[in-house]
Order: sequence, then structure tokens, then C-alpha cells
Amino acid sequence: MIPINCLIYIYIYIYIYIYIYVGKPPQPNTGLFPAIPILPRPHCNPGVELFSMKGSLTSWLLQPYSKTLLKKYSYLLQVNLYTTHFTRHPLQQHPLTSLQCGALLQSFTNTKSFKQGQQLHGHMISFSILENNTFLNTKLAAFYAACGVMPLAEVIFDGILLKNSFLWNYMIRGYACNGLPMKSLVLYRDMLCFGQRGDNFTYPFVLKACGDLLLVEIGRRVHSEVVVFGLQSDIYVGNSLLSMYAKFGDMGTAKMVFDRMTERDLTSWNTMISGYAKNDDSGAAFLVFYLMGKAGFFADCTTLLGLLSACADLKVMKQGKSVHCYAVRNTIGNYNNFFTNSLIEMYCNCNCIMDARRLFERVRWKDTVSWNSMISGYARNGDAFESLRLFSRMALDGSGPDEVTFIAVLGACDQIAALRYGMSIHSYLVKKGFDANTIVGTALVDMYAKCGSLACSRHIFDEMPDKSLVSWSAMVAGYGLHGRGREAISILDAMKANGVIPDDAVFTSILSACSHAGLVVEGQEIFYKMQKEYNMKPALSHYSCMVDLLGRAGHLDEACEIIMTMEVEPTSDIWVALLTASQLYKNVQLAEIAAHKVFDMNPKGVSSYICLSNTYAAEKRWDDVERVRAMVRRKGLKKSPGCSFIELDNMVHRFLVGDKSHKQTEHIYAKLKELKLHLKEVGYKFSVL
Repeated sequence: MIPINCLIYIYIYIYIYIYIYVGKPPQPNTGLFPAIPILPRPHCNPGVELFSMKGSLTSWLLQPYSKTLLKKYSYLLQVNLYTTHFTRHPLQQHPLTSLQCGALLQSFTNTKSFKQGQQLHGHMISFSILENNTFLNTKLAAFYAACGVMPLAEVIFDGILLKNSFLWNYMIRGYACNGLPMKSLVLYRDMLCFGQRGDNFTYPFVLKACGDLLLVEIGRRVHSEVVVFGLQSDIYVGNSLLSMYAKFGDMGTAKMVFDRMTERDLTSWNTMISGYAKNDDSGAAFLVFYLMGKAGFFADCTTLLGLLSACADLKVMKQGKSVHCYAVRNTIGNYNNFFTNSLIEMYCNCNCIMDARRLFERVRWKDTVSWNSMISGYARNGDAFESLRLFSRMALDGSGPDEVTFIAVLGACDQIAALRYGMSIHSYLVKKGFDANTIVGTALVDMYAKCGSLACSRHIFDEMPDKSLVSWSAMVAGYGLHGRGREAISILDAMKANGVIPDDAVFTSILSACSHAGLVVEGQEIFYKMQKEYNMKPALSHYSCMVDLLGRAGHLDEACEIIMTMEVEPTSDIWVALLTASQLYKNVQLAEIAAHKVFDMNPKGVSSYICLSNTYAAEKRWDDVERVRAMVRRKGLKKSPGCSFIELDNMVHRFLVGDKSHKQTEHIYAKLKELKLHLKEVGYKFSVL
């Protein structure tokens, strides 16, 4: 029976042979094997035997590994590897020693020189240097783990009987840093079972794996082991603990660990700043930055990235500009695209779109993230036309769009109801291979529904290979937008049949659809089913939909009862729904109560004043109408002008209230006058402030 070690060596030998030689173009030859050219020997100083295999390289190998030395060794390995198999050469009789191979492997591990390491591996197999050599096998497994080739590292690792902590640590690190955190934790468990104890090189990567997998309980257990083994004072372990708890969202524990650290470096401060920023506590992030300065630390690019994220969340332009100025003064991130993109994103979030655009135009090499930041920034700030123009420019520039790009431009299309432009983007993303992407498919469903093509929206939804919860919710919302309540309810039934459990957003969309369709009984049934069958507590959005549903149907008393029996304090949206219903059914007393509640919660919302004024006007209470108008004038409130979009002949036309800039203004207003007369004939009454 062949020993397992021999089988492993044979497997590795075949793998490397195929990797290196299969696929090379055939060379003219006269012998049995193709002739492999020997690389030319580099220039050497006279009297220096650079490639001696008699041990003279040992002193060189133990010195610091310079780039020149590694290049010479790489050349040597290429010559050795070729001559071993195909030609006769004096080097064939003088293989590298075990010490030399170990030193080279360590160099290639540090520099992650994968090709040179494979050549050295082939050399060691050819001369049987690896046989029964635990030292070299350990170094070789560590090399492949460092290069991210975990399957090969695992094969060699399994063949080593006596595994030291160096090997365990490299394997755990390899799995944790190459997207296999679960395997990293399994290997850590195996290490403990073998009686090997973790050290300060083990725990940083075990903690990273716990954070990546969000395994809170296991992470806490590993933390307790760190304390038991007395490693909590190690700065690298401490920083890994901070990062893990930040990923868990437990910044309270992270702060406790940070406060107990006897030694802190810049990474410790940066981890806390980015942790607070990512967990929506931007104020604490700035406080940590202030304390960092008092402790004598200077910010680097990572620090400023965390602060920019905090500025974007808080929408504080002044502090954001201060961070930008600090970066310019200290020449931080000048040639860092990631930092520049973060600045653009911050300015867009702070509604400083012109500052973001100036910074964007100064970027010499714009990547996809740069384009995405500006395209989505314009879309968020209500300039859908410029967003679409930038997308066209991006496509002409040759930059490759990703799913974020398509989500942003599809969102811009639904803002201006640009159906045909949306269709062209749809065909473009299909050509780019994004048609099977669930997130992009959901954006398409939403875009078609908001642009008025419900049939296309449903077709895209049915063709999606994988539907997320957001996809179902988008289809329900689309039906609700078009007043198709029964179809929205059928989607809920389809979700139940497919084993998909709806969340609060889905129920909000369905209740809204029932409200628009006037399905009072069905809406009430779904509201109570949500609580009984799905054990879901109604949120404020659900209460708002129910008040709107009952109010539209004229059940004002039931709507008031829901508000009074709510377990949470009603928001202004709920009172606005009641106010609108009161105006519709001319209930002045209820309208006054709801309006004053809205005035207290949202004093700058002009729509509630308009609604109350129209309620008074319907009852011919002109003194009250004038009083409300005086309040609006005194507070300096102005109603935003209404805006509408019409797409005709591949062009989107925008119209504002009172706008006379269109070239066909006379014909447009003539038609509006005609429509107004028709509306009056059928009994429609116009409501204005």
C-alpha cells in the first residue's frame, strides 16, 4: 500500500506540472521531449560564482532579502526547473539544500511571489527534498496560505503530522483573509482539540472570522479565552476585539475594551471612529477624533474616511469641509481615488452638488465609484436630467457600469417618468449581463410601475429567477400605486404559497394599496392578520395606512379610535391622513384638531395650512381662511411649485405651475382652459389657498 505522504507528493507534482507546462506552444525538437530554452545567464562580476550549490549561498540567504537577490534566485530556479526535466546541466547534480529552500520559501511568503514559489516547489519535488521534511512542508503550506491558494495549502497541511503553532496560525489566517471565515473557526477548534494553545498571532484572525460571520456568542467566548490566556494587553488582539464588536454593532462593549487598553496605536483610534460612523453614532465618532488629537495622534487617510462617513450621515457640510481642508493641508489622499470618492459622496449627501461636481471634474482617472457617486448624488438631489446626462457620458467614456449605476439611473427615470429612456437602459443592462441580478431586477420592477407600465413591471417580476423580499414589496407597491388593491393582495397570497414571510414593508405596501383601491374590509383583515398570524407589532407606517384607509372611506370615528388606542405616540403623518380625510368629508371640528397637532409637530409644513384653509373655504368661513393665510405669511412659508413630466417623441418635457417658457405655451394653456371648463361641467370644485 502506497503511503499517504507519497500520494500527496504525487498529487502536488502533477498539479504543478500541468500548471506550468500544459498549454505551451510546441518547439521544434529532435528528441523525445520538447526543447525548453535555458534563460540567458545574467551578467556577473568576474570571480563571483553566483550560482554555486556548495553552500556558499547560505550566508546570503540568511541576510535581508533584497529585490536584486530574489531576482537572481528566481532566475536560478527557472534554470533548475527546466534542466531537471529536459536537459543535462551541471546544476542538476547540485540541488538546493533544505536550509536554502526554507529561506527562499520564507522570502516568497513575505512577498507573496506565487510563481517563484511554485517553481521552488517543483524543484523540491524533483529532488525529493520534501520527503519526511516537516520543516519545509510547514513552510510550503504557509506559503500557499499566504498567497490565498487554500486548496493546495490544505492538502499539504493535512499531510503534516506534527503541526506547530506557526502552521496553525498561517492556516487560520489564510482562511480568515480569503473569504472562508467558517473554515477558520473550524480549524481553530481543531487546534484546541490537538492541545495547541492560541497566541497573539492566532486570535486576531479568529476574532476577524467571528466578526465577519456576526457570531456574537462565539465572539464573546473567544474574548473570554483571550482574557484567560492573558493576551488582552496585546495591542493587535485589542484592535481585533474593537473591530469585532464594531461589526456586531456593540459599540458599548467596544468602548469598554478601548478604555481598558493599556496601549493604543493609530489603528485603535481609527477602529473606534469608523465603528461609531458605521453604527450611526456620528457624534461619538467626532468626539473620539477630538480625544485622539489630545492624545497626540495625527490623523491619516483611514481616520479621515471614517470622519467623512460621519459627516455624510449627519449632513454637516461645515465639518465635512474642515476634514477636506485638513486633508489638503497635510497632503492626505491626494492620489487616493477611494478618499476622493468619499469626499464626493459627502458633498452629495450634504446637498452641495456643485462642490461635488467640481471635485469630480478634477479627478483625472474616474473609476466606476466616482461616476456612481455623482449619478446617484444628482438623482437624490432631484436633478434626474443631469443624472441621466452623466450616465450617457459615462457610457461614452467607456467606464464599466455596475449594479449601483443601474439602480441610480433607473431611480432617476422613475422621477421624471422617462419610460422610453428607462427601456433603453433596460436593453443596455441586458447586454451588460445584469438582467439576472435580483437587485437590478427589483429596480426595473419599480421603475416600470412608477413610469406607468404595470404590464412590463409584472413581466419583469415574473421573469426574475430569484426574488428577494424587496422584489415582492416593489410589485405590491406598484399595484397599490395604480389602485389595483386586489392584485396586491394576490401577491401576498403568492408569497405565502412560496414560503416567503412578509416583513413590515410588505404589509405597509399592501395596506397602502387597499387604501388607494378603497378595500376597507380587506385592509382591516390584513391589519389584524399581520398581528395574529405573523406575530408582528404594527409600526407607525401601518397605523398611518389604516387611518388613511378608514378616512378615505368616510369612517372618521374608527380612524380616530385607532389613533387613540395606538401603543405609540402618533406622528405628523398620521394626523395629516386624518386632516385630509376630514377635509374630504367636511368635518371642520376634526380637521381643526388634526391640523393643530400637525402645526405643533411640523410647523414648517405648508400643506397642512392649505388643507385647513380649504376646509374653512368649503364651509364659507372666510374669516378663518384669512386667519390661516395670515399665519402662513407671518411664518414665511411657501408652497413648492407643482411639477409634472411628459415624455413625447423620446423627449421629456417638464412643466411648472405658471410656467410659460415652453415654445407651445399658447396651445397648452388653451387646452388647459378647455379641460377646466369640462371639469366644472361635471361638478369638480377646485381647492386653492
